[in-house]
Amino acid sequence: MADRERPARPRVIVTRELPDAVMERLSALFDTRLNRADSAMDRASLAAAMAECDVLVPTVTDVIDADLIAGAGDRLKLIANYGAGVNHIDLKAARARRIIVTNTPGVLTEDTADMAMALILSVPRRLAEGEKLVRSGRWAGWSPGGMLGHRIGGKALAIVGMGRIGQAVARRARAFGLSIHYHNRHRLPKVVEAELTAEYHPNLDEMLAMADILTIHTPRNADSENLIDARRIALMKPTAFVVNTSRGGIVDEEALVTALESGRLAGAGLDVWRHEPEIDPRLLALPGVVMIPHMGSATYEGRLAMGDRVIANVRAWVDGHRPPDQVLDGWMS
Repeated sequence: MADRERPARPRVIVTRELPDAVMERLSALFDTRLNRADSAMDRASLAAAMAECDVLVPTVTDVIDADLIAGAGDRLKLIANYGAGVNHIDLKAARARRIIVTNTPGVLTEDTADMAMALILSVPRRLAEGEKLVRSGRWAGWSPGGMLGHRIGGKALAIVGMGRIGQAVARRARAFGLSIHYHNRHRLPKVVEAELTAEYHPNLDEMLAMADILTIHTPRNADSENLIDARRIALMKPTAFVVNTSRGGIVDEEALVTALESGRLAGAGLDVWRHEPEIDPRLLALPGVVMIPHMGSATYEGRLAMGDRVIANVRAWVDGHRPPDQVLDGWMS
């Protein structure tokens, strides 16, 4: 890319309010325009921003489709996404316009794995139900049959997607006595499998049939859309639990609701939704479902680290280098 396309002080437009330290650093380094509202830009505002900036810093709530990219100004050369997932950006359209897309991989691994493990523990042990019972004032005290859940140790944990987050979950799960099983596009090196005591399953259907708890850590893309559908849910034990901290849309929500309502699944722990922030009211009515508001990566440390990665990517681009987190194949986890 020619020097004229990389201004020393590029105009950077941030689509949503970020931590103060991140916004202050961006403003000090670049010609930065900030959105101080803690809400997503509407489509018209996003189009206007893309028409006048060199660098766009969007978040997962900004759907940047082919039409928006086609209408972007000639000066837009970098979309420095604030987040790891990029399924909200049309990467093919960006490539066609020679727009680089970057993300912030790795910095949220431990935070997301912590939350996944929290759901793996809380759903079988009915923690959310117990907390609600105490708050309701209807708890009558301990009883031998009160709030019985299921033991975690000795159960089979099935992990779909064994990238950074999947492996971090596996390490945590071992400490609770779960046996580790995984399905991935590529098998891990044997030394990693040995470290995690993880068993590889090339056939997803066969792994689902033996799982006590399923946890999902794969990106949402054309291959993973509705990956866990009605047919695959039917393969699972009726005593099994489903946990999703990856992306809504990987689990077919209609099929999940049907299975939970009919007793074909024992419960679910959900941090992500197909149509966020809208949640199917039938899920709200089910006691065996733990629901949290897409907060798997929500730590102060993680949000600041995301900002640092965005800034590093923009600075590398300005200096004429390839950004360290350029997305090449549609996903970098």
